[in-house]
Amino acid sequence: MGEVNPPSPLANTLKGTCPRCGQGPLYKGPVQFAAACRECGLDFDSFNVGDGPAAFLILIVGAILTICAVVFDLKVSPPWYVHLVWIPVGLALTVGGLRLAKSWLIAQEYRHRAREGKIVS
Repeated sequence: MGEVNPPSPLANTLKGTCPRCGQGPLYKGPVQFAAACRECGLDFDSFNVGDGPAAFLILIVGAILTICAVVFDLKVSPPWYVHLVWIPVGLALTVGGLRLAKSWLIAQEYRHRAREGKIVS
């Protein structure tokens, strides 16, 4: 049921679509995968993206926000409550980045036919 030329992983990442057909949505919530593609039926539950993207994003977004907050505080010296703006900024960067990272990872898993490792006895 797959296409001869599936969409590129970058296109799937940016659109959040199925890596096989490029049509069906990959997500059913902000960062939760749908069970399967509504268009071609590809089972998204068979892919394992794990917590790798979340761990990297927490470190990267945390470092960026901390640096920005310190530089902003040293340059402007605002009242403490102005720093509350970093909460929604951090949330937006994390959720947006998580969608992109998970979409890219599942597109790569599909493209390279990555599956769980098995021990051969």
